[in-house]
Amino acid sequence: MFKKICILGCGLIGSSILRAINKNKLSKENSVFDKSKKVLDFLKKEKLSSEVTDDIQLAVKNADLIIISTPLSSYAELISLIKNDLKAGVILTDTGSVKKEINKVIENSKLKNIHWIASHPIAGTEESGPEAGFADLFKNRWCILSANNQVAKDKIEILERFWSKLGSKVKLMSFEDHDYVLSLTSHLPHAVAYSIVRTAINNEDKFKNDVIQYSAGGLRDFTRIAASDPLMWKDIFIDNSDYILKVLDNYSKNLDEIKNAVKNKDSKKLLEIFSSTKKVRKEIIEAGQDTKKPDFGRK
Repeated sequence: MFKKICILGCGLIGSSILRAINKNKLSKENSVFDKSKKVLDFLKKEKLSSEVTDDIQLAVKNADLIIISTPLSSYAELISLIKNDLKAGVILTDTGSVKKEINKVIENSKLKNIHWIASHPIAGTEESGPEAGFADLFKNRWCILSANNQVAKDKIEILERFWSKLGSKVKLMSFEDHDYVLSLTSHLPHAVAYSIVRTAINNEDKFKNDVIQYSAGGLRDFTRIAASDPLMWKDIFIDNSDYILKVLDNYSKNLDEIKNAVKNKDSKKLLEIFSSTKKVRKEIIEAGQDTKKPDFGRK
């Protein structure tokens, strides 16, 4: 599909893309850049790429597709390092969870003869690092693409086919709509999870060990979310701060409504609140985003 694909940053997502590229034979050759010697040593040991390097200019040379898979805060530095070494006509994409601010970084870089199309594969686990990657991570998962109007349609179609080959279902969305939707579906749940786990697990609480030992499904699933990569989520909360603050304000209002109902022992109000959300679970299952299997189908 491509002569050469370059991946910048090879943690969970980057290494999973690399494995999927190899599995589906989507490029004649590929290259990987990462700053970490540990990551590079792992990739070499596993022979996941023909070119593994900490020389970013060498990595991007002659690449037809470049995928940025690093923390959002590193994008500006990476772009400044590679802007003069990009092949004319290259497709530049990424895997980040925020798009509006990153698009500004790309536009301000004044890149020439490139096709910038943002990608967000909505897939992952609480694990991190290249050893946690696997080729089927994107199978039956959504990947959202965002691009400005001037980007050639055929280039977008090429990137759509690429993600489809990796197993993803692809959706086009504006930068702004992406950030708003993800603030609700991903960023808010993470904020809540971090808060709940910090509330439940107090190092000075004499019941800490009991809370951990007897964690039911609710707290256990929140700890899974709250175990996500701290560096990645710090960047997300900064870059999508406007939308995240708005949804957190709404969340606080809804939480206050529950608090008042509990305080007033208002059973009618509590039943109304709890009943109003039950159908959402059914709709998520019908959309194929989860399963009815015991323990939510998780192992």
